[in-house]
Amino acid sequence: GLQIVAARMMQLVPAQAAEFYAVHKERPFFPTLVDFMASGPVMVQVLQGEDAVRINRDLMGATNPRKASPGTIRYDISRTVPEAEMHRNAVHGSDSVENARAEIAFFFEPGEVLPRSM
Repeated sequence: GLQIVAARMMQLVPAQAAEFYAVHKERPFFPTLVDFMASGPVMVQVLQGEDAVRINRDLMGATNPRKASPGTIRYDISRTVPEAEMHRNAVHGSDSVENARAEIAFFFEPGEVLPRSM
C-alpha cells in the first residue's frame, strides 16, 4: 500500500551527512556513520500511504540487523555485518511523522514531492 512520491539518487558530502545525523553527534559511532554515509551514493525516497512510517519501519526491521526478523531489509542485507561496523546500516527510515517531515524537507523541495490519490 505504499507509493513512492519522490526519489533521488545522490552522493552526500560529509557536511550533509553530519547535518542529517546531527542527533547522533555525541555518540561514539558518529564519525564512522558520517564517513560511511558519504562513502557512496544513496537513494532517498518519500513514501506515501496509510501508516507509512510504521509500515516502512516494519519492512526495514530492527536497527540491529541481528535482532531483525527474517524477510526484513536489515535481516536480509545486513545481518552478517561485523559488530564493529554496525554503523554501516543498509537502510534508514524516519521513526515518526514529525521526523519524516523534517527529513523530507532536508532532501526535497515541496514541488519535488508529488502526492498521489490513493
